[in-house]
Amino acid sequence: MNATPLQARALYEEVADRLRQRIFNRELPPGAWIDEMKIAQELGISRTPLREAIKVLAAEGLVTMKVRRGAYVTEVSSQDLREVYELLALLEADAAEAVCWRATDEELTELARLHAELEAAADHAQHGSRERFFELNEAFHLRVLDLGGNRWRKQLVLDLRKVMKLHRHASLAKEGRVAESLAEHRAILQALQARDRQAAVDAVRRHFANGLQAAI
Repeated sequence: MNATPLQARALYEEVADRLRQRIFNRELPPGAWIDEMKIAQELGISRTPLREAIKVLAAEGLVTMKVRRGAYVTEVSSQDLREVYELLALLEADAAEAVCWRATDEELTELARLHAELEAAADHAQHGSRERFFELNEAFHLRVLDLGGNRWRKQLVLDLRKVMKLHRHASLAKEGRVAESLAEHRAILQALQARDRQAAVDAVRRHFANGLQAAI
């Protein structure tokens, strides 16, 4: 079998990963035009895999294609953000409820250790270094999704979170938001440890409601 198609696919996926990271790091901010020629030269590739990568990001909602104008980093409106947060609240609350009845004690202990790392990273986040907090924050949410099962739910959440990341720096940069977010994660963990389904659902929904208020 000819291996060329697989190699081409691997290339555009790698390019998509690099562009996605540039978007999340604000090297390509919302509204920025994606200069295909310049980026292709920087990466040492032809424009074909770059265009395939842009299609991937467009499907994820991170890039918007404009007729006769090219590709632009998506600018998320307040309404878009509300809709994303509403869906994340529903999906992640559902996952938290499932965790209450299906997770083992050992898995909840592991989740508690992850939260302890988040607590330790919070002090650095409050003094300007937020990347580790972002990383652990997302790891906590994704672990809850893993423990809740249902790979389709997780895939939906992953796609929605890519859009949410376009605004995450702004939301957690607001004064006091890191501490609030940490307290909300603590409440989620406590509800899961108690296997209190309603408390877990309420804690997750409150977390996203507060996150939305900080983001808009």
